[in-house]
Amino acid sequence: MTAEKTDRQTHAGQDARPKAQVAVRCPLCGADDYRVKVEDTMGTRVADPRVHYTCTSSAFGEHGRIVECRSCHLVYMNPRPHHEAVVENYGDVEDQEYIEEEQGRLETFADSLELVRRYRRSGRLLDVGCHVGTFLTLAEAAGFEVAGVEPSRWGSEIARGRIAGPVHCGAIEDAPLPEGGYDVITLWDVIEHLPDPALDIRAIHAALRPGGVFAVSTMDVDSLFARVAGRRWPWYMQMHLVYFSRQTLCEMLRREGFQICEVVTHVRRVRLTYLASRLDAYAPRAGRIAAGLLERAGLAERTVGVSLGDIFTVVARKPEAA
Repeated sequence: MTAEKTDRQTHAGQDARPKAQVAVRCPLCGADDYRVKVEDTMGTRVADPRVHYTCTSSAFGEHGRIVECRSCHLVYMNPRPHHEAVVENYGDVEDQEYIEEEQGRLETFADSLELVRRYRRSGRLLDVGCHVGTFLTLAEAAGFEVAGVEPSRWGSEIARGRIAGPVHCGAIEDAPLPEGGYDVITLWDVIEHLPDPALDIRAIHAALRPGGVFAVSTMDVDSLFARVAGRRWPWYMQMHLVYFSRQTLCEMLRREGFQICEVVTHVRRVRLTYLASRLDAYAPRAGRIAAGLLERAGLAERTVGVSLGDIFTVVARKPEAA
């Protein structure tokens, strides 16, 4: 049980107001022995859902203290925002830029869906953190019976209008997950946002039928790019609470009862102008010049595959019943 879990139980009976910050033990092994990897850059500033919690946020380098467990080497934010504050912030998220960039995400998710279909061609599929339902629309068109979980009120409402299945607005911990109710559960770029990922993986394991497939993607804190970039690695952000490597994520999945099927490097497809806009956090003038040149060349809407080797996908399976 994490320190935040203990706090979640005792604090509820003492004071209805969530604490701003919570000290936590390692989310993987439970140890309380760590070294500071990257110092806090947020200070006393209050996170803004529109700036720090959107999928298209460019608030790179703005985050709390990031530490590395000396026992298992998992990297995580400590202290971090209380889970109630995290859920509240995601509930307030509206991200119009995500809609504007959706073509690239459709192409990216098409590849992700093909990866899932190597292991399961049809059945009931749940996408946790489904946002506006982009992946769910593709899965439904491919023949899956789909459902979603999404904390953003704005995103979940859009998703409901796009698919035939239900979309629960809230966190996975309060979602109605029938035991053995799904053949596939996906978690695309979500696990790093979860206050207690092991607890949620446990719930996902229970919600899968025996032999069911779990696909999860996240950033690789042990990638060459992350190690070379150091504290300037762009994925160090306030909304990211846990930073996995391929080793630590696979270890967490195994501990929660999953068998690892495949680990692959993830390639994203984005518009060239969106790629140029990502320069803003580092060189705003260069970003504006690049965007202007792309517009004049008629290349603004062209999509390209991007991979720096620091995002990966794991496909795992719940073992068949004995």
